[in-house]
Amino acid sequence: MSSPGEYYNSLPPITKAYGTACFLVTVACQIGLLNPVQIAYIPYLSFLHFQVWRLFTNFFFLGKFSINFGIRLLMIARYGVQLESGPFERRTADFLWMMLFGAFSLLVLSAIPYFWSPFLGISLVFMLLYVWSREYPNANINIYGLVTLKAFYLPWAMLCLDVIFGSPIVPDLLGIIAGHLYYFLTVLHPLAGGKNMLRTPAFIHKLVARWRIGVPARSAPQPERTSGGAFRGRSYRLGG
Repeated sequence: MSSPGEYYNSLPPITKAYGTACFLVTVACQIGLLNPVQIAYIPYLSFLHFQVWRLFTNFFFLGKFSINFGIRLLMIARYGVQLESGPFERRTADFLWMMLFGAFSLLVLSAIPYFWSPFLGISLVFMLLYVWSREYPNANINIYGLVTLKAFYLPWAMLCLDVIFGSPIVPDLLGIIAGHLYYFLTVLHPLAGGKNMLRTPAFIHKLVARWRIGVPARSAPQPERTSGGAFRGRSYRLGG
């Protein structure tokens, strides 16, 4: 059985970096080292006052210390890790591009007044969850030992649970929209005979190679992906 340090070191690089940043920033806000207002996404400050860091820092705050905060971290540690180590294995640049595209999509969606949110970290985590649920649609998920369902329905089940326990619906819904947009453009549309309109830019590949992040992508073309087919029949207990 590995120690916590060994487990942490074994995590894939992008998920580890994002999860660590979320933990540190959220803790810093909780103990008073950082004011959440200073990192919130406030459009007029971001664009008119050139406080561009807000476009990035808002994704690292997951809310006050609570059960939901712990669940969000577990979602990063489970679903983000399984994505980066599974469908995105040896495709670190593609995974990073997915995260960047998700963040950009959420910022655009948040420009709609009804969808605006000062912190989009929960939405980005939900995007990871949604993409994972499409990659492993037949995985069996046990939610709190109460009900078992297919992973395909997990984002919607988590959204319903958040609403039942009083959390706002908009952050979860934004993540689902961004995740579906990414999956449609990179998987569903190409499988239907269309072009992949969201190929990873060359500068992302160069960035990953320059900083030696993860394992370099294979130069051979990647095989076409199909939805599902992995982890069939396996059961994961959420919150257990």
